[in-house]
Amino acid sequence: MKIGFIGLGIMGKPMAKNLLKAGYQLLVFDVNPVPVKELASAGAEGASSSKEVAQKSDVVVTMLPNSPHVKAAVLGPNGVLEGAKPGMILVDMSSIAPLAAKDVAAEAAKKGVEMLDAPVSGGEPKAIDGTLSIMVGGKKEVFEKCQGFLGKMGASVVLCGDIGAGNTTKLANQIIVALNIAAMSEALVLGAKAGVNPETIYKAIRGGLAGSTVLEAKAPMALSGNFKPGFRIELHIKDLANAIDTAHEIGVPLPLTCQVMEIMQALKVDGKAGNDHSGVIQFYEKLAKVEARK
Repeated sequence: MKIGFIGLGIMGKPMAKNLLKAGYQLLVFDVNPVPVKELASAGAEGASSSKEVAQKSDVVVTMLPNSPHVKAAVLGPNGVLEGAKPGMILVDMSSIAPLAAKDVAAEAAKKGVEMLDAPVSGGEPKAIDGTLSIMVGGKKEVFEKCQGFLGKMGASVVLCGDIGAGNTTKLANQIIVALNIAAMSEALVLGAKAGVNPETIYKAIRGGLAGSTVLEAKAPMALSGNFKPGFRIELHIKDLANAIDTAHEIGVPLPLTCQVMEIMQALKVDGKAGNDHSGVIQFYEKLAKVEARK
């Protein structure tokens, strides 16, 4: 099986590297030539367009920022569908709106191309070590064909339903992550303002009911003031916007999600859109006029 990989950013590059390490033939493309050259030096073949990737691949994986980027790469000029052969499989691992995934899948079907939407969770660290959580939507038989190589990028690979179900599940994931980070931030800033060492609070609560994967990953970053992005605030804004739009379309209120969205928007206005989403704590620190640092 020859796999094409389009999108070699913070997440895509280490994911592609894990496929190479697993022994897959890999053809790669990105609008930025630097990671293409890096992957080529590691054993991949570089391509000059999404169309070329599709022409030479049995499966094409896309890992792009948002719905418009996926539509451009797949449906646009020199896109995947221009080079795709009937029977090719498109696996979009981007986090996009569920309706956008359905739209792309419908266009792909006209060319005889099957599609899975398979967004991921875990951020850059889990992309690097190949332990992402992968949430998949699509036909069971197509999923089974791809399950092997998806397992080289993720520790958990779950078929959630038909096309769009993967991204619906990812939106649910992103709501929970955002609210966890906000709750963590409130708690640590409260402790700092009250004169209790926030690192001590983290150590005391991590083994109890408040403990979580989010707390383990994000509290150390917040406490050290290290907001180098594993997952940028601006990308979480994109995911929450998709969640809110989808919820409004089907009649589901998301009051807490909307609150966190406004917190992240305030941070964006403050010039912190490129921070890791653990940087949400800075919103609370500004309000309370205290830093929660170890």
